[in-house]
Amino acid sequence: MVEQGYEVVGLFMRLGLEKLDAMTKTKVCCSLEDANDARTVAEQLGIQFHVLNFKEAFDHIIDHFCTEYLNGRTPNPCIMCNQELKFGKLLNFAKMLNADFVATGHYAKVEKHNDRFLLKKGDDLNKEQSYVLFSLNQEQLSKTLFPLGTLTKESVRRIAKDLNLKTKDKPESQDICFVLDNNYHSLLYERYGNHIIPGPIKDRQGNILGEHQGAPFFTIGQRKGLGVAFGSPRYVVDINPRENAVIIGTDKDLEETGLIASSLNWISVQQLELPMEVQAKIRYHHMPAHATVSPFGTDKVRVHFNEPQKAITPGQAVVFYDNDTVVGGGWIDRKD
Repeated sequence: MVEQGYEVVGLFMRLGLEKLDAMTKTKVCCSLEDANDARTVAEQLGIQFHVLNFKEAFDHIIDHFCTEYLNGRTPNPCIMCNQELKFGKLLNFAKMLNADFVATGHYAKVEKHNDRFLLKKGDDLNKEQSYVLFSLNQEQLSKTLFPLGTLTKESVRRIAKDLNLKTKDKPESQDICFVLDNNYHSLLYERYGNHIIPGPIKDRQGNILGEHQGAPFFTIGQRKGLGVAFGSPRYVVDINPRENAVIIGTDKDLEETGLIASSLNWISVQQLELPMEVQAKIRYHHMPAHATVSPFGTDKVRVHFNEPQKAITPGQAVVFYDNDTVVGGGWIDRKD
């Protein structure tokens, strides 16, 4: 951005993860090390640098993450963080600085077409992140730049090395930044331990097969840690928070052809008025599948897949594509 002639200001989000950072060797996002590295890069580039304290707002995201599991859903906090922090509070701070745009390191692209701003997949399909950006509205997209959208991860590394930036060999952050060792159980116990109690493990016919130690510790499609043994693999196919029950079944039982989604955001279209053929992605690492999305009641859609999909999971986002363009998306309420 500096080389292209922009007047650049560096912004860093402080999220209150210092304690977690000190407890683990696992790479977490927005750590003290990250803050120091960002400040050093800003000095190398000769730009202003600000640290923004978003600890309280980020704690709300963590709490939402926990309550979603308590309600039998599997959350994606990265999407909520993008919406509320990076393109919410951080964008608002940028406006206070009279900035024209916010630029982030997401592998995605924004293009203007007629009167709408379009969100498109990044060119590096191994890294592309349009899925976690589906909730951005037109005003946010109009103020956003994704300078890495046309680059590969390897080319970004080369640029950093050519500029001799401190972060040139920095490892990538992995998984959910506030979850220690990719195990969220201790976080749930810490915040909502009194809500987590043993309950039945059932088959799809309602027969009790065993006992679990907490339904929030399970997610659709899970195979390991079920606590019951069979001659063939079994998976979590449903979670019933009302009965505190975990339902298990076969690999075939995971297959569904439809879902209902709500809390929708449309990008390439103003509103969905008629059924539309799309490619639908039901989780971050899912290969988009051909489907028809149709209006369903108020602020809901029904999605019907051409072929059955495995492990449709309430709480995850479903994002609709027209080839490399994001049509829109929403949050999965239930299988249909």
